[in-house]
Amino acid sequence: MALNQTNPTTTKAWKKLTQHYLDSKELHLKELFSDHPKRIEDFSFAWNDFFFDFSKNRITKETVQLLLQLAEEVRLKDAVSKYFHGDLINETEDRAVLHTALRAKKDDNIIVDGKNVMPEVIGVRNHIKNFCDAVINGDKKGFTGKTFTDVVNIGIGGSDLGPAMVTEALKFYKNHLKMHFVSNVDGDHVREILRELNPETTLFVVVSKTFTTQETLSNATTIKKWFLKHAEQGDIAKHFAAVSTNTEKIAEFGIAEDNVFPMWDWVGGRFSLWSAVGISIALAVGYDNFQSLLDGANEMDRHFEESEFSSNIPVLMALISVWYNNFYKAETEAIIPYTQYLSRFSAYLQQGIMESNGKSVDRQGNPVAYETGTIIWGEPGTNSQHAFFQLIHQGTKLIPTDFIGFKQSLYGDVDHHNKLMANFFAQTEALMNGKTEEEVIEELREKGIPEEEALKLTPFKIFHGNKPTNTLLIEKLTPKSLGALIALYEHKIFVQGVIWNIFSYDQWGVELGKQLAGTILKDIEGSDIAIHDSSTTTLLQNFKN
Repeated sequence: MALNQTNPTTTKAWKKLTQHYLDSKELHLKELFSDHPKRIEDFSFAWNDFFFDFSKNRITKETVQLLLQLAEEVRLKDAVSKYFHGDLINETEDRAVLHTALRAKKDDNIIVDGKNVMPEVIGVRNHIKNFCDAVINGDKKGFTGKTFTDVVNIGIGGSDLGPAMVTEALKFYKNHLKMHFVSNVDGDHVREILRELNPETTLFVVVSKTFTTQETLSNATTIKKWFLKHAEQGDIAKHFAAVSTNTEKIAEFGIAEDNVFPMWDWVGGRFSLWSAVGISIALAVGYDNFQSLLDGANEMDRHFEESEFSSNIPVLMALISVWYNNFYKAETEAIIPYTQYLSRFSAYLQQGIMESNGKSVDRQGNPVAYETGTIIWGEPGTNSQHAFFQLIHQGTKLIPTDFIGFKQSLYGDVDHHNKLMANFFAQTEALMNGKTEEEVIEELREKGIPEEEALKLTPFKIFHGNKPTNTLLIEKLTPKSLGALIALYEHKIFVQGVIWNIFSYDQWGVELGKQLAGTILKDIEGSDIAIHDSSTTTLLQNFKN
């Protein structure tokens, strides 16, 4: 077995953490700060252009020591080594997990099945660069000799979420090409995109490892039919590219061999934006910025692999998440970036985190008797403050929250940025401190509200505080810092999976619905309906009538 198989609840650390939770669960963050005014010094540190503050968590030095002991007992250090060195840690699919190799340096030596994969990785990078440069510079043209103005990425899941999130996040750095993303098999989605396009000046990128994914192939086929209303079969070679391994299906589709980019089975879809799946990113912002994205991720890889766990951002974030998930029974985590550019960041991480660690069977195939996975949600601040922050502040649920902010705005609008960041800092302070009954009464009195009315209002205006947050303060949103940020959360996923003794890199739960959809499609298109439960049968009858 590549990974150690330790039920975390059987470790000494887990037992100690259980008792420690009982002893410390009533602690309030305000007390922790008042008892130790310099608490920030023990629970924060800088790395590159990141400042990580985890002081506003319901933890003490003892909590961190016990969590680090848990990491040691489940042999996290050994797992990290295997993760980076090509061991087959995705055991149910008999694969390595090496998206980190995609952003490694060209002189690195990363062995998979006895072969150094880096020459091939670098070869694909060069192919991406040459292709993207030709499209952006206008050397590569459409079938009527016009340069490209639009690019459509056709994919779903990791073949859509990653490129779509990053191109939106790096919009400040984009060139003249207009990007579009078609993912949903909903025909209205693809038709709306096609309304905006000129077939003479649009490049289509079909992203599907097997070139058989139903949603992607349905959309690609619809787009191909639309294109052929304006062009000839041979023109497909100039307007379509593919990221796939199925060379036979690609050739049948009509895509030229020079426009085909490979994928590897040791890269999971939800971690694939670093591969040729990211070609839409490189087209949108230029290859140099795409390379900077890779470089930032690689620097975070080095930090994760080489830093002591006590000063390791992904490790600490993962351990703190386990603390809340398994001991406080907090089921969700909010991720709030204070920049509109990261409007799709939380949605992107939903797949990465929930598809990876949404497992109920351990690495030995046994049902787990403890919580795994966390439900991820969020939106950019300050929009989210006017939407769901009421629940975080005064609701009955404990919702640990990550705040992500940047010291500099990209357009340099100091007035707007100061207001944005004032909210960023104020929210974590408010979530920590809350507002006491005495403070509410005093505030109402100062406003001249009559005593009787003030007493009635007071319960509704009390904030209990003690709401935990992590703060990531980053110098500036650049391709490099974004790469590091994404990689940080990838490694957090890995650490949690190791601790929970689950396989993070398969996704069998995605398959069942796909299989049943194939059967039901025959029911919809045919004259008869197969045997189903009464609910499904009735719904199908209503749909067909």
